[in-house]
Amino acid sequence: MASNKIRMSGMVSGMDTESLITALTSNYKTKIDKAKGDQKKLSWTQDAWKSMNSKIYGLYSGKLSNMRFSGTYSKKVTASSSEALSVTAGENAAEGIMTAKVKAVAKAGYLTGAEIKTTTDEKVTQNTKLTELGISSGSVISITVAGKSKDIEVTEDMTMYGFTTALREAGVNANFDVDNKRLFISAKETGADNDFKFTSSDADLKKLGLTESVGATRIKGEDAELELNGATFKSSSNTFKINGSTYTANSVSDEAITLKTTTDTSGIYDTIKAFFKEYNETINAMSKAYNAESSSKYSMLTDEMKDAMSDKEVEEWEGKIKDSLLRKDESLNAIMNTMRDALSSSIEIDGKKYTLADFGIDKQNYLLAEANEKYAYHIDGDKDDDVSSGKTDKLAAAIANDPELVSKFFTELSNKLYQAMDKKMASTEYSSVYKVYNDKKMQTDYNSYTKKISDLEAKLTAAEDRYYKKFGQMESMLSKLNDSSSAISALFQ
Repeated sequence: MASNKIRMSGMVSGMDTESLITALTSNYKTKIDKAKGDQKKLSWTQDAWKSMNSKIYGLYSGKLSNMRFSGTYSKKVTASSSEALSVTAGENAAEGIMTAKVKAVAKAGYLTGAEIKTTTDEKVTQNTKLTELGISSGSVISITVAGKSKDIEVTEDMTMYGFTTALREAGVNANFDVDNKRLFISAKETGADNDFKFTSSDADLKKLGLTESVGATRIKGEDAELELNGATFKSSSNTFKINGSTYTANSVSDEAITLKTTTDTSGIYDTIKAFFKEYNETINAMSKAYNAESSSKYSMLTDEMKDAMSDKEVEEWEGKIKDSLLRKDESLNAIMNTMRDALSSSIEIDGKKYTLADFGIDKQNYLLAEANEKYAYHIDGDKDDDVSSGKTDKLAAAIANDPELVSKFFTELSNKLYQAMDKKMASTEYSSVYKVYNDKKMQTDYNSYTKKISDLEAKLTAAEDRYYKKFGQMESMLSKLNDSSSAISALFQ
């Protein structure tokens, strides 16, 4: 950048020294503007590539990655004839019909205490001490929760609030209802094994209203019980994990429930359709960037050029440049070719070769396809696709007739594409891992521009100082000459 020194010249000669020096050093300024423009354009290119790489990596690590596994296509669905039992089929669930009965649903242990009174018939509150109920200090109230016992020692100052706190710490839900003067205690989990029981003396428990002999109501924790194809299963919760599927008991059923497990053909279809939707969006974006119009007639704007333009004009001008940053980019073309080649290849299954076209998935005629959509795939019969909605749905038919074949084909094809993209995204001397462009080299080039600009600005400052010094010397000589002329003139006056 230019020097901040105060330079005064032209006072004797009357010359516009600053303008003269600016003209003399304009070559340096032009080089600086060019380097700054190139660096800024490179920065825009880095941003454009980051955005594009994000799309590509998103496809690679998301839907494409999932498509490589057979489990993605092993979708099963189980229909239940009763709301008493709902089922989520697992990947390995066997197709067919089963019968079931919900013989019991899981319950949590619950105790509603009897009304509590003090020895003086005063109202029991949260602050009432247990000793006021006639329980001696030092007494121990034992409770067993889910097989683990804990002793609660009654102290002189223990209140009803303190007692319920101790119960909660022991592993149960506990609350004292002041209005009804009763303790409400329940297990935190359903099932017999998660139930609770008091094991201390009846005398103390009676004073707390916790025995049935004084009116407490007790519901014991129970396991859920499911009969499936004649076999009985028990669970502490209302959920059963059986042979990879999840069964949820909602209520007891008196009649047999029919369960029908089938392949979820629509789920498999939707998975494939979702993949191609994202693939098309990605490849179309790549095509648009690669085939963008040239912006060769739009040079990078200098600050002086921007000052002479409106904000809208600057935005439109720079927009033309930004839109063409990846035009005919070699790295972009390479990854596009990799993706296209992988998906257009054939997969051999049991001695026979298949392509996407065999499953009703293909590109539109090149001449008929919209610009930048020539490499997008369309699924025949897809109601959401204007290009192919009127065709016979081969994919749905293939899934219904031979889901295993569909699974094998798309698993292998997806893996082929994944491996090809993975190779392109490997780290190199010029690029980082999971990058399809030379991000390392771009950053090195950006840093080089920073140094180049700094060096050019230093040269500009040196040149300006040199010229100002020369003009300063000229001004000094002119000043001395003027003084001499004045002295000579005075001799002749």
